[in-house]
Amino acid sequence: MAAKSGDHEIYNMPTASSTSALTGGEEQNLARKSLRRTWNQLPRCQRNLIIMGITAFCLTLLLFLPGDQLISMKDVQLKPASAPFHIRRENMLQNAHHHPNAESADVKNGLSDTIAAAAAPMTKDKVIAPYDNNIPYPDANSAENVVKLPETLAVENKNENTIDIVNTLEEVVTNNDPSSMQSDLEQAIQHPRNLAGVSIESHLQKIKSQLAKPQHFHGATNERQAAVVAAFKHSWAGYKKYAWGHDNLKPVSQTSHEWFGLGLSIVDSLDTMYIMGLEDEFKEARDWVKDSLHFHTSRDVNLFEVTIRVLGGLLAAYHLSGDKMFLVKSVELGNRLLPSFQSPSGIPYSDVNLGDLSAHSPKWSPDSSTSEVTTIQLEFRDLSRSTNVSIYEHVVNEVNDKVHGLDKKHGLVPIFINANTGTFRNYATISLGARGDSYYEYLLKQWLQTGRKDNDNLILDYMQAIDGVLTQLMRRTPREQLVYVGELINGNDFKPKMDHLTCYLPGTLLLGHQNGMPDSHMLLARDLMETCYQTYIRQPTQLAAEISYFALNEKDEHDIYVKPNDAHNLLRPEFIESLYYFYALTGNHTYQDMGWTIFQAFEKHTKVDAGYTSLGNVKNTLNTRMRDLMESFWLSETLKYFYLLFSDNRKEIDLDQWVFNSEGHPLPIYQH
Repeated sequence: MAAKSGDHEIYNMPTASSTSALTGGEEQNLARKSLRRTWNQLPRCQRNLIIMGITAFCLTLLLFLPGDQLISMKDVQLKPASAPFHIRRENMLQNAHHHPNAESADVKNGLSDTIAAAAAPMTKDKVIAPYDNNIPYPDANSAENVVKLPETLAVENKNENTIDIVNTLEEVVTNNDPSSMQSDLEQAIQHPRNLAGVSIESHLQKIKSQLAKPQHFHGATNERQAAVVAAFKHSWAGYKKYAWGHDNLKPVSQTSHEWFGLGLSIVDSLDTMYIMGLEDEFKEARDWVKDSLHFHTSRDVNLFEVTIRVLGGLLAAYHLSGDKMFLVKSVELGNRLLPSFQSPSGIPYSDVNLGDLSAHSPKWSPDSSTSEVTTIQLEFRDLSRSTNVSIYEHVVNEVNDKVHGLDKKHGLVPIFINANTGTFRNYATISLGARGDSYYEYLLKQWLQTGRKDNDNLILDYMQAIDGVLTQLMRRTPREQLVYVGELINGNDFKPKMDHLTCYLPGTLLLGHQNGMPDSHMLLARDLMETCYQTYIRQPTQLAAEISYFALNEKDEHDIYVKPNDAHNLLRPEFIESLYYFYALTGNHTYQDMGWTIFQAFEKHTKVDAGYTSLGNVKNTLNTRMRDLMESFWLSETLKYFYLLFSDNRKEIDLDQWVFNSEGHPLPIYQH
């Protein structure tokens, strides 16, 4: 107990010998009496001043604290999800899987070791250093600090081959008048070949000085990159011979597959060919787009798929090559997709007829997939920034705002949303796999695309969502402690199922950490990277299945297992994408070696005479059951990410200046 209070002696305190005989309750009683005596000895005016000061301080707190902070801390402790995000940071990550009892000093020391381990050379048996069960996923940064980032973050010095993006575009003209925006929307739909009241070509001529300049690449510089280029050329030769102008190649039967009638494989491949330095192939694809890609056919297409593949492919080709023709095509396509946004709620319909200029919900459901309506923003925003016409960015920002305002479960969203009501489907599954995945990806990437604005709803929603992943969806297997991200069936019941699609998440988390997100994101990225790699290496073909399941208890025979109906491989890119981010952001060549192992597995099991085929069974090398389809993302994403992963220059695409859309198409980052 203190000997003094201010400058006033506290008299009549019991001596050490007398207090030793007192019980704890008697000691507290004496202390209270001493404090009361001291208070009574103060002059009345001094006591009044103290009371007035305390009262003024309390009133100040009430006046200036935001309303959502005036919450009972008792409630926060009992129901952390009900607290505002910046208060909940003290309680996040504290579940049975996050070891909340670790001492703070151990956390600090262990975290440093973990970060070092993430970049250190990896062992043969364990690709990434095993998780120390004494280290929790710390809440290293609070939300309000994370989103209030410095204007410039420290970045490594750039290589001389770094792509130089010159953001000379004027700020997009914005008009917040709803009636004017509605008029602009209707005009764009009625006249899809016009822009801002004139022909597309005439408008682009007005902003000629602001158009993109061509970027330069050097082609393959090592044997691994050359092997990927050879794989692309083999795929392209088969497509050109048997499916030219159609959406996809069927390489086993050597025929074509049509989906939307938009030459998906050609448009999706444009930027891959440009980056690889395949000039002849790029030119023949460019000529086909100019002469044969038409959008007026009366045929329903999926808004999301066409946006990420065709619109994204055209915009990326424009930004890399500087060829204005690609931007002209982009504008017409963007105009023809706009009817999707004419729903009662502003949440877009999933299907649109490019010829009839009409839109509707999918035939199989009244709802759209949540990921689909929230994974179009990068492309439409870039279309506005590239043309200085605001309508495209406006409609997708409206979607952002509406989804931001909906109730979520710890920042997590159901996988279905209704375009008529603008609300999530009740009791829908929550997943970071199919129909949910890219919602979370685009929260971060939009924030990066627009210059990392302080206190932006996008990054706040992203932070809350990753909190939800850590506290609601993350689990460890009982024996090997492998980290995975499961699903909530009906929004509540945990299921230990993880789609291969979810393996985009390690790369996205690491990209976020590079841009100021908490260390807990990096730790989850590292652990998920290991798990995703194991889904490949443990299969006899060394290729991952579409869906993996994980043991909930030690009664299960294996920590990772695959059901027969889920054993197919569609040549998907998600894990290769994450490997690329890990290499590009850390420089650790071990990720290249991991990728090379998987590339060789693709070469061994999926290569056929006319291209590369998806497989029906990765669990049996003698019976892989070829599915006879080479989807366009094999060309636009999987091979592109392999090529960049194996580059000697990890900044061949500089992630400080470019952001990849969900189909692997690089779009420029803007400063506002």
